[in-house]
Amino acid sequence: MAIVFNVYDRLIEIITPNVKKIFAAWKFLLPLMIGAVAGILFFSRLVTLLLDNYPIPTYWFFIGLIAGSTPPIYRRARRPGSAFPSAVAVVCGILALGAMAAMAVLNPLEDAVSYTVLTPQLFGMLAASGALAAIALIIPGLSGTFFLLVIGMYRTFVQAVSELNIPLLIPVAIGIVAGLLIGAAFVRFLLAKVPGETYGAVLGLLAGSLIVLYPGIGSGAAIVFSAISLLAGFAISFFSGKQKKSL
Repeated sequence: MAIVFNVYDRLIEIITPNVKKIFAAWKFLLPLMIGAVAGILFFSRLVTLLLDNYPIPTYWFFIGLIAGSTPPIYRRARRPGSAFPSAVAVVCGILALGAMAAMAVLNPLEDAVSYTVLTPQLFGMLAASGALAAIALIIPGLSGTFFLLVIGMYRTFVQAVSELNIPLLIPVAIGIVAGLLIGAAFVRFLLAKVPGETYGAVLGLLAGSLIVLYPGIGSGAAIVFSAISLLAGFAISFFSGKQKKSL
């Protein structure tokens, strides 16, 4: 979504240990941070409610968001002056797709539970989840939300936010800060050295994420609501990207 709204490149450059550089960009970062915090606080309880009561349409909405975000990613994966990615970028995409397909076989979504009491083991799991989610957030085309869904920690996170369970949020915050710094440096390196191949891999991750998130079709009214959710999610991502043709 950062690519869709044309803020990704600048955001990647700003996320560094250089505090002066971060503060110098406060006019750019402040509205992003306010929007992110507001989105988490206002929608965490709603998403928890939807996942608990309407899981299939909710997952189809996520699938629509991901599918609608592919055009700007594909434009960046293409070779200069060509309508297609390079052969190496295609191979990277296939490998990334295979990795995601392997996650789909494990199918962690069905086993997702919500933890409410902090233990030493859970502290480590939350910190690691926060770091990995932050790295996924930095990789264009993925999101921290998606990665938390894949590893089965999303319900725990959104419930902790909706209930302001501070003990559970502290290790997540520690992991997110570490993940953002590591992930931003890694992505800057890849985009500087092999941008087409990097975005090719991202396309594979996107395609594979659809497999991981696939919740089934359901029956009766669930089919109709799932179709509406899919189209709504797709429209939000796709038409936002169409408005940013400068990509």
